[in-house]
Amino acid sequence: MSSFTGSAAPTPRWRHLRVDLAAGVATVTLARPRKLNALTFGAYADLRDLLAELSRERAVRALVLTGEGRGFCSGGDVDEIIGATLSLDTARLLDFNRMTGQVVRAIRGCPFPVIAAVHGVAAGAGAVLALAADFRVADPSARFVFLFTRVGLSGGDMGAAYLLPRVVGLGHATRLLMLGEPVHAPEAERIGLVGELTEEGRADERAQTLARRLAAGPALAHAQTKALLTAELDMPLAAALELDAATQALLMTGEDYREFHEAFTAKRPPKWQGR
Repeated sequence: MSSFTGSAAPTPRWRHLRVDLAAGVATVTLARPRKLNALTFGAYADLRDLLAELSRERAVRALVLTGEGRGFCSGGDVDEIIGATLSLDTARLLDFNRMTGQVVRAIRGCPFPVIAAVHGVAAGAGAVLALAADFRVADPSARFVFLFTRVGLSGGDMGAAYLLPRVVGLGHATRLLMLGEPVHAPEAERIGLVGELTEEGRADERAQTLARRLAAGPALAHAQTKALLTAELDMPLAAALELDAATQALLMTGEDYREFHEAFTAKRPPKWQGR
């Protein structure tokens, strides 16, 4: 961990998640299979804090988010979230909803690609976690349900009304957020919600393959590409072009850019350093 970006030691163990790190790939598993990995207050907080820690950890070059058992994530726990929030005052409800948004901001803001490996249900907050990822790999059992209106809340929860139209278009997003109907894997692939549809039971394997490919690549270039994709969503073209120019000028002073030229000249694969 860089000494310039944090003073606290890394968390040795997470209560609500399983975290593994190998060859630059962090695998984060929602590990509550008997409840279809339903989220609790603690799980939200762990995800937020874990992503902040991993963003300071230069060993991480890609992250796979997956769920243990029969599904990816069934959303907020009915008893531990929905039931509990009924007794909270407005100030505490605002704190909670801001925390869930911080998880999405952490996924979008972390300097490495995030891949959601989806099987079974991805509902409510689970669907938004997958939506916030940079890549979504799913098997035929996957189904996405943005069910917020079905519990009497706005469909625009956790940034869904911002992200979903940018992924599938306004028409599909309106239908999915208004009606809260399931979107099964074939349709999800057709409308662009899923980037890769795998054979049954192979979403995790394919997500790991993609993560290893990304982790072996130019990490700084990936980080800046992700940052520009997010930043330029709301920019006019002139501002986006200026940001592109400044970013490319910076990267052209880096070791990876020089390494590509040397590798090309020597007719060998580049050895990316992420610098």
